[in-house]
Amino acid sequence: MSRFIRRIPEGDDRERLTCPDCGHVAYENPKVVVGSIVAEDDTVLLCRRAIEPRRGFWTIPAGYMEMGETVEEGARREAWEEARARIALDGVLAVYSIARLGQVQVIFRARLAEPGFEAGPESLEVRRFGWDEIPWDDLAFPSVRWALHAWREGAPGSVALNPPEDPRGMHPQPAEVVP
Repeated sequence: MSRFIRRIPEGDDRERLTCPDCGHVAYENPKVVVGSIVAEDDTVLLCRRAIEPRRGFWTIPAGYMEMGETVEEGARREAWEEARARIALDGVLAVYSIARLGQVQVIFRARLAEPGFEAGPESLEVRRFGWDEIPWDDLAFPSVRWALHAWREGAPGSVALNPPEDPRGMHPQPAEVVP
């Protein structure tokens, strides 16, 4: 069995993992993250992460899509896994490009479809925050901040993209640690 090497295949313009024996190209493509801003009564649902990266920091219910699911199904599944919340989606809120990680994030507007939520296995705690209560200094990822602002400032039906100061999603969150 051959080991793959990085080279520019004939007719291409970038390095790819390629089998030197048969020429097979193993394409590496971005991963899709799906999530939602679950809002109710001017509050948003946030989850305090129980897993790395950024364990102990707050985020929206979100995660990687699974094979065989739609972005909508993935967003609903992530809300259940992280917050034990059954949600109804009200359209796409934002699409973010995180080039440094090879991610595309699709974030939905959502609301609770039925009462109740609690921490799932990937969360230490889950709670609703009013705008002035959001733990801004303890948010896990820059895109969480972007999505919260898009929810607050955006008109229903509009779709937010990366902010002008980070159009490619290249600025990581500081690496401070919460005890």
